[in-house]
Amino acid sequence: MKKIYYLKTCSTCQRIMKEWNVDDSFELQNIKVEKMTGAQVDQMIEMAGSASELFSKRSMKYRAMGLHERDLSEAEMRQLIIDEYTFLKRPVLILGDSIFVGNSKKVVAAAAEALGA
Repeated sequence: MKKIYYLKTCSTCQRIMKEWNVDDSFELQNIKVEKMTGAQVDQMIEMAGSASELFSKRSMKYRAMGLHERDLSEAEMRQLIIDEYTFLKRPVLILGDSIFVGNSKKVVAAAAEALGA
C-alpha cells in the first residue's frame, strides 16, 4: 500500500509529492476535505511508535489554544490530531510496513529512496 495524508493547499506537501513522483498508484487523502478516522490515526501511531511522532507543535492552533503551556499526554495528542487536521505533521507517507512523517530533509530523502524516486 502507498498512501499519503496531505493538505492540498500546502505548497510544501505539493513540492514533496512532486519530488516523490506521486502518480495514480498512490492513495491520496486530503485531510482537510476527508477527515482522518480514529482507526487511521491509531494505525499511524502504531507505525510511528507514538502520537508525539505525528504531532505538530508548529500548528498555529498549538499556541492559540495554549497547548505550549502544557505537557500533553499521548491520548491528548491522538485526540487533537483526530479533531483538528492541523496537528498532523505533514505529509505522512505509508509505504507497506514503513511510515514517513513530516517534511524534514532527512525524512523526505528516506521516503524518496524507499520509493525509488
